[in-house]
Amino acid sequence: MRPCVAVAGPQEASAREADLARRVGALLARRGAVVVCGGLGGVMEACAQGVRSADGTVVGLLPGRDRAAGSRHLSLAVATGLGELRNGVLVNTCDALIAVGGGWGTLSEVALALRAGRPVALLESWTLPDAPSATGGIRGPVQVATPAAAVEAVLPSPPSAPVRLDG
Repeated sequence: MRPCVAVAGPQEASAREADLARRVGALLARRGAVVVCGGLGGVMEACAQGVRSADGTVVGLLPGRDRAAGSRHLSLAVATGLGELRNGVLVNTCDALIAVGGGWGTLSEVALALRAGRPVALLESWTLPDAPSATGGIRGPVQVATPAAAVEAVLPSPPSAPVRLDG
């Protein structure tokens, strides 16, 4: 199964946050990840644009009941009818989460992901301490400085195969 990475961030994103989200989305798509987001504007829409620009798949989990309310860049819009409670569905759907920027909804997604033991990368987002995970132990979010570092933090590159010289 392909890895699934959630990208969270504010609906009212700055131009910088939107640029970072587009770059994160494109990098995730190039790594073969399915991207899940909240499906609306701001960081979510910019990320979806980036994913689609790299011919990837992006799923939007919408808060309302109208699939047409989602970004035109989504591969699939899921109308949850759950409002902000969809954040829990988003976290349980993904293997990891990248937060770009941050509003209160982003903070809730980060907290839920940490509690669920998911890897979390924070790109120009909240500064948070280590947090106990539901799977035991302490797991902290990783502060990163670039879109590439965010993707690497949640989807580490597999080690390259050793080169055989004898054959």
